[in-house]
Amino acid sequence: MQSRLPDRHYTLPLAALVVVYLAAIFAGFLAPYDPSTQSRDLAFVPPTAVRWVDRSGAIHLRPFVYDGERPYPIRFLVRGAPYRIGRLFSSERHLFGVDAPAVLFLLGTDGFGRDQFSRLLYGARISLFAGPLGALLSVAFGIVLGGAAGFFGGWIDTIIMRAGELFLAVPWFYLLFAVRMALPLRIEPQEAFLMILSIVAVVGWARPARLIRGMVLSGKMRDYVTAARALGASNVQLLWRHVLPQVSGIALTQAALLAPQYILAEATLSFFGLGVGEPVPSWGNMLAVLQRYDVLSSYWWMFLPAGALLGVFLLYYLLADALHERVAALPG
Repeated sequence: MQSRLPDRHYTLPLAALVVVYLAAIFAGFLAPYDPSTQSRDLAFVPPTAVRWVDRSGAIHLRPFVYDGERPYPIRFLVRGAPYRIGRLFSSERHLFGVDAPAVLFLLGTDGFGRDQFSRLLYGARISLFAGPLGALLSVAFGIVLGGAAGFFGGWIDTIIMRAGELFLAVPWFYLLFAVRMALPLRIEPQEAFLMILSIVAVVGWARPARLIRGMVLSGKMRDYVTAARALGASNVQLLWRHVLPQVSGIALTQAALLAPQYILAEATLSFFGLGVGEPVPSWGNMLAVLQRYDVLSSYWWMFLPAGALLGVFLLYYLLADALHERVAALPG
């Protein structure tokens, strides 16, 4: 029973994260509007109320919204702004929408009249994918450097671990800002995204490298590794086939812990105007408007991207905790 418990623990947060990332991938289909479309006369409109019961008390089988005194039903698989899913295909079909002149702003609008729900979905493409991709790069560096330090030891171990201590001693958040400030401010969103990934990967390799080094130090002393060495296996074969497979659980756990930190790093840089800039949405630059007091005090729906960030962070930490339990439950 105990061996099955961790599997059930990590299935739920993993499935929830898969749903969130699929929503980001298919943002064009799920979003009712183009995220860059502005309606200046609809600035800071609160979330649209979706109703099933009209003002006369009659129940409708289809949800609807009011525009003035007239109800407009919410339609499904409607035509709207064209979009692309990756580079595979383009479409004009959206999951839902309403006929003009009615509007459907599920999360309200921003100061330019742009639909916050659509921007939240499109912004997830940058904010959410910065986390796992950055964590993948950091863990990959950690496996290579930590594995080499633990397996070969000597001066290689000394150099790598001293460099790791240097990165651990410097607060990564301030280092992130320092490196970003040294780069050009006016860059394309794609370049900003790649730049953020590169920075977080360089900053974050030290902690997983130290943990993986400890696992490799223990793993290389096992009997089957000694036997493989006696049979003529090379160092590369020993490391690749017998030692590094033992660190997969630690690597996955570290990736789940690092991903929300890197999502926060991207959001913070964009919040201060140092990451992905307008008009391309990211959760960070969507929150940047909260630097204005009038927005902070009057328009509560502008905080919703922060709630989305907290929800994703919680799912990642639940996943990391479940993976840690599973690794601890493994024999040996």
